[in-house]
Amino acid sequence: MNFYIYNTMSRKKEKFIPVHKGKVGIYTCGPTVYNYAHIGNLRTYIFEDVLKKSLEYDSYKAKHVMNVTDVGHLQSDADTGEDKMQIGAERENKTVWEIAKFYEDAFFEDCRKLNIKKPDVVCKATEHIQDMINLIKRLEERGYTYISNGNVYYSIDKFKDYNKLAHLSMEELEAGSRVEVDENKKNPLDFVLWFTNSKFKNQIMQWDSPWGRGFPGWHIECSAMSMKYLGERIDIHCGGVDHIPVHHTNEIAQSDAAVGHTCVNYWMHGEFLVTSGGKMSKSSGEFLTLSKIEEHGFSPLDYRYFCLQSRYRKQLIFSYSALKQARSSYNKLRERIASIISCVKENERADEKLIDSYKLKFKEQIFDDLNMPNAFTVLFEVIKDDGLTNREKEILIKSFDTVLSLDLLKTDNSKLENIDENLVNKLIAEREEARNNKNWSKADEIRNKLKDLGIEILDSKNGTTWKVRR
Repeated sequence: MNFYIYNTMSRKKEKFIPVHKGKVGIYTCGPTVYNYAHIGNLRTYIFEDVLKKSLEYDSYKAKHVMNVTDVGHLQSDADTGEDKMQIGAERENKTVWEIAKFYEDAFFEDCRKLNIKKPDVVCKATEHIQDMINLIKRLEERGYTYISNGNVYYSIDKFKDYNKLAHLSMEELEAGSRVEVDENKKNPLDFVLWFTNSKFKNQIMQWDSPWGRGFPGWHIECSAMSMKYLGERIDIHCGGVDHIPVHHTNEIAQSDAAVGHTCVNYWMHGEFLVTSGGKMSKSSGEFLTLSKIEEHGFSPLDYRYFCLQSRYRKQLIFSYSALKQARSSYNKLRERIASIISCVKENERADEKLIDSYKLKFKEQIFDDLNMPNAFTVLFEVIKDDGLTNREKEILIKSFDTVLSLDLLKTDNSKLENIDENLVNKLIAEREEARNNKNWSKADEIRNKLKDLGIEILDSKNGTTWKVRR
């Protein structure tokens, strides 16, 4: 069966044809580790996780590479603004290295909670400086660079069809990038490959290079590291839609110019998570993290389920009421599956033809550019089908969950694994304080929050105890 991908470059669905038969190389733009990932960021990583698992469902051997940006990313993708790592360090009175380590660990902990499989290769920018220098030297030898005010710039005028990914005119690209006037650039859309003379006079992260001591621009890292681990012909490159007009456009310009041919065959982009106030963004200072929605009584898998109810190329509107509705649907699904599993008999029929027919239906949906809403429709058909034995349903649910990754076969006995005992005890202590102060409304509010977490509290003369609700 053919696997179809919506290619941002062509603006249409295309049959996936790998560079190497039976194998797929995937590069995904990872986090800039100066702050927590917000749930909009995490939606993109969920989509990329589903992509990899869907390809593996079709027996592809996937190699997934993701970068971690711990140097060189300024606030604007267009070489302006403050250094994001320095912002984080000053905000928390830590070194940039401490900031990078802390938020990288926090990011992968969020991924673990969301059942996002860790990439096969995680590559840090700071550990690949020489690879970036080598790539810049290749571009220099091919005539795509110039030096101005000590910095090495990429000249976009030397690259044909610079705007082919964004499908925007050069004027629209310039306006959309909010390009500030830089007298050192020949073209306002030119971008820095290597800084030796930036506005950050006390830049901590610096390395020696043929052009002087300095640090790389943001865009060069993804080109250097993707080609290092996946070669000069890469199957799929993913990211958020905000990467299209600048970051990925610049990646294409430098990668294709360096190797002399198209480097990436398929570009896939996840749409924004939006709220009533617009796109979620760290720059606003107000953004939701996974921990924050957990504090509101939701589990990480409630959020994963919420994201999977929509196509990855469609904007998803977030609200707590919508997440609450998703949680209710997810819990009902888990309960129905638990009922099925409890009724499986040892010698029950497991007809391979029946099982394979449903697996084929599931494949048809996930292979159609990751049509997850329709994939869930197939799952519900399995649950409702009276012609299937409980054993057959169990086999199919287990198979589908290798892609969905919602712990569908875990019974209620596993709920304790997902309970944050420290949070529960903290809330109980706050409730006890509220009761002592006769603040009954707050005490009731905390009780309801614990109920949403799946916790039942028991008050007695000996104090308050709690247990997981069954």
